[in-house]
Amino acid sequence: MGNQEHLEILKQGVDVWNQWRENNPWIIPDLWGVELSDAQIQKINFQGVNLVNADFSKADLTQVNFISANIRNANLTQANLSRSVFQGAKLDNANFTKAYAQNAVFTKAHLYEACFTKANLSGSDFTEANMERTELDGTNLTKTNLFGVNFTQALLYRVNLTNATIGNTVFANAKLYWVTGLKSLSHKTSSSISIDTILMFRGDIPDIFLRGCGLPDEFIEYIPSLTGKGIEYSSCFTSYSHKDDDFAKRRHNDLQAKGVRCWFAPHDMKIGDKIRPTIDDSIRLHDKLLLILSEHSVEGDWVEHEVEHALDLERERKKPGLFPVRIDDAIMESKTGWAGNVKRQRHIGDFTQWKQHDAYQTAFDRLLRNLKAG
Repeated sequence: MGNQEHLEILKQGVDVWNQWRENNPWIIPDLWGVELSDAQIQKINFQGVNLVNADFSKADLTQVNFISANIRNANLTQANLSRSVFQGAKLDNANFTKAYAQNAVFTKAHLYEACFTKANLSGSDFTEANMERTELDGTNLTKTNLFGVNFTQALLYRVNLTNATIGNTVFANAKLYWVTGLKSLSHKTSSSISIDTILMFRGDIPDIFLRGCGLPDEFIEYIPSLTGKGIEYSSCFTSYSHKDDDFAKRRHNDLQAKGVRCWFAPHDMKIGDKIRPTIDDSIRLHDKLLLILSEHSVEGDWVEHEVEHALDLERERKKPGLFPVRIDDAIMESKTGWAGNVKRQRHIGDFTQWKQHDAYQTAFDRLLRNLKAG
């Protein structure tokens, strides 16, 4: 057990303990194995204290100072830890099952093999915490700061990550099964996600999460084939005028929801624009050019350039690559050379009634069938 003198001081209450700590800053208290289940010890100063094997189950530990404390193997099940500070604390193998730790601070804490099953950690700060092999089954991590966290071999089953923040976060061989909120994460910078994690997902990780982690589109595109699922749809580059943004975004989101890989960027660009080489490369890297034709786009010289580029690639690849759709009648009335070629050589998808649900869905379903990989 711990130091009996220190235990006797603790029994006298929080105020006496805190005053003793203030008067004796050089003493490092030893409360090894202390029994504090169901205790009411809010705002107590446990900074640097030895709390190995302590029992805090169902205790009220609101706003407790655990900075640099040694809390290895401690029992914190169903404890209230809200707004407590664990900065730099050693919490390896600690049990936080069903603990309530909203807005707590775990920055640079050591949480190796700690258990947070069904814990509520919403709004907490885990910046640069070591959570290697941590078990987080059913844990609420909404609005948490996970910047720099090491989740190597962590078990993130049924974890809620809605509106959490990541960056320099490590997901090496992490088990991300049935995780919610991956699409809502705020990525402050790139993170590390291993092939092991991706393969365990069998390719079902949201693309927006992978992009936020810094994976290139070219790699994301081929993840389904790496996981044995195959590529169901051709990848696409969308060309359109920014004035047609509402339609472009709607179609883009619907295609993404169906598993179609899309490169999406509004532009009204001239041939001399510096971004032109990037656009050309994007067209080449994708299977299809989805061209949105409207009164705004048919007048742009960038459309002619991109159509010609797509047709050149068709001849090179010996398979169709240009998929034009129209949202008004401008292309049908245009007299320009490239427009005439498109009208003669291509069926142009009709989305002129895209604001009407049934008409849009019919046109979208046809486009989707035509994008089937093969």
